[in-house]
Amino acid sequence: MDRNITFTEACPVSDTVPSETTANRAITVGFMLVERFSMIAFSSAIEPLRLANRAAGRDLYRFSLWSEDGTRCTASNGIEVRVSGRFGDVQDFDILVVCGGLDIQRADHRALHAALRRANARGSAIGAVCTGTYVLAKAGLLDGYRATIHWENLPGLVSEHEGMEIGSDLFEIDRNRFTCAGGTAAADMMLSLIMREHGSSVASYVADQLIHHRIRESGERQRMDLRMRLGVAHPKLLKVVGLMESSLAEPLGSQELADAVHLSTRQLERLFLKYLGRSPAKHYLRIRLEHARDLIRQTAMPLLSVAMECGFTSASHFSKAYLDCFGQPPSAERKGKPSPTFGRS
Repeated sequence: MDRNITFTEACPVSDTVPSETTANRAITVGFMLVERFSMIAFSSAIEPLRLANRAAGRDLYRFSLWSEDGTRCTASNGIEVRVSGRFGDVQDFDILVVCGGLDIQRADHRALHAALRRANARGSAIGAVCTGTYVLAKAGLLDGYRATIHWENLPGLVSEHEGMEIGSDLFEIDRNRFTCAGGTAAADMMLSLIMREHGSSVASYVADQLIHHRIRESGERQRMDLRMRLGVAHPKLLKVVGLMESSLAEPLGSQELADAVHLSTRQLERLFLKYLGRSPAKHYLRIRLEHARDLIRQTAMPLLSVAMECGFTSASHFSKAYLDCFGQPPSAERKGKPSPTFGRS
């Protein structure tokens, strides 16, 4: 069987043609499901392959599902999926795709790491959707490769793997590695892979069947534009919030923020109260605390380091602010205890 699949660079749509190495045989794909995996990311990754088979009238791809216990795996939405076998039984696949989801860093992935390393040694292409990138990084399979991950998990992954080339793109395809942000970005990534291997006509057919009007490029942003997220269009307010989000470890003062948009601090205060219903200071604090919560949930960073990363110079101040915002102290968040409230902002 032809191994060492490397995905070629994308061509203009009108010039794409099927790869000679994959034109006459099915590509085998193993989906490695991690407990509490994201159902939408998994579905968005596997359905394009099924539809590609339908477009060709034959099996372009043959796929199967695998889990740690070899019987089933439960998605983050509670749905159980039956699988073909254990991670340790996986062999002779052209491609393996790790499907991650919630609390990815809290599970023991040793069996999965071993299976991925064996597949890599045999020349398999290896990819991930959603937080599956975390698993590849921990296994040492992204060293020297570009990668991406869901925006919520990006700070945590960067803090643990400072030397890695981790971006915030929608998806990344780098030689025989491919990663994506999760959600519907998995569909865009798989459509891009289908186009590279089997041509634009197959990929276009699949996109149409998915009611996916446009195959997004890899470098497109993951998150909504700030204007859409906040539901406001005031340019000066948007600029200030952007400055807040980019200055967490060393928070800017009220005067600095106001000066950046040529307003007085009183004018800036009125602007925030009118459009966001809270003062600049409270909004800034909320942004910093949400970043802290992401780091606590996704990394093993000491709580004091998390506090400093988010602009707090005192552990007691950080703990009190966290409790006031989320209804529990940072230590309870680290232990995985559910918050009693959605926040008190």
